[in-house]
Amino acid sequence: MEVAILTKEGKDTGRKAVLNDEVFGIEPNEHAIYLDVKQYLANHRQGTHKSKERSEVSGSTRKLHKQKGGGGSRIGDINSPVLVGGGRVFPVPATTASSSTRNSRLSPAARPSRPRQQQARLLWLKTSLSRLPKPKNS
Repeated sequence: MEVAILTKEGKDTGRKAVLNDEVFGIEPNEHAIYLDVKQYLANHRQGTHKSKERSEVSGSTRKLHKQKGGGGSRIGDINSPVLVGGGRVFPVPATTASSSTRNSRLSPAARPSRPRQQQARLLWLKTSLSRLPKPKNS
């Protein structure tokens, strides 16, 4: 793959650079890129959300019906985990962390920088080394 070398102003210098097809000629794998982005976003979630325990659920603590002689099972308050709308017994914050497979991580087709280079957006700028900024001059 040949790419034209341009100046800072975007004018063609007439020179060309040859890029290795094994690196820059790879067809991108859209699904692998999607999985990498999904994993990146999931691993950056804070994960401090949780469900409410029975003491945190809004509702009265009165006994719903008498302990014996009612024909039903023993039951306490409306916040019981057994009932709909009751709190969780052992709430645990959910984790969204994930990892990708080794083959997906090492695959060059999973790197999102490849499509830009294939669309000839890769620019080579001609600069002289004497004009580069140096720490002692700043």
